[in-house]
Amino acid sequence: MRRLLPLPIVAIAAAVAVAPATAQLPDTGVKVNAKVTPKKAGTKKKPKGVKLSGKVQWSTEAGFEPPVITAANVLISKGGVYNGGKYAKCSKKKLQRDGGPNNCPKKSIMGKASGLALADTVPTKPKVVIVNGGAKSSFLYTTLYHPALVQEPVPVSVKKQSGKWAYRLRITVPENLLIVAGVPIALKTFNFSVGGKKYAPKYIATTSCPKGGYSFQLQTFYRYNDGSTNSSKFTDRVPCS
Repeated sequence: MRRLLPLPIVAIAAAVAVAPATAQLPDTGVKVNAKVTPKKAGTKKKPKGVKLSGKVQWSTEAGFEPPVITAANVLISKGGVYNGGKYAKCSKKKLQRDGGPNNCPKKSIMGKASGLALADTVPTKPKVVIVNGGAKSSFLYTTLYHPALVQEPVPVSVKKQSGKWAYRLRITVPENLLIVAGVPIALKTFNFSVGGKKYAPKYIATTSCPKGGYSFQLQTFYRYNDGSTNSSKFTDRVPCS
């Protein structure tokens, strides 16, 4: 005689059969190429002002929509100092007024950046002005022209650390730069240059050259079209002498 399975076992088997498979998150990676100018480091008694420049690139595996980047953490090793508290600064409130950085002291402008992003499948190129916010912050004042004009200061918090790392930067991207006119904005590249201004010569300064160079780690956080989230990290060193 054919034996019948107990009802609870039948129910469990049926549930497993119809349960959707867990969606696999696409592999999104980040890569950074950075340099410090001049390469030769200063000392604690005589810090040397430097310019930090470089390029960040993101890639997503083929067949998947690239995500929006919601936030980033940057960890920076010992050997350098951030002196935002010693120079002219601007506030988020002033940056949010009509005219943006034009409302700020000219000497609070510490650098610039540019990017390449995809608005759905159409390229768009955000422009960024880097503004000093003081001892514990700065701003990436971002202007996006397509698919609609958006101008918004992106806050960057700067916090001293202990142990291996000297500083942690936290970048939080406002929602109105993530979705513009109903279209997700997926950043692909970001070119930056900060510091090295004559009116703020030691905004960023070096005090030593650690063995192997200045270590850093970038972690970026992603949100995909289906609402799922993920992150990836990139760790490297910037040469010095």
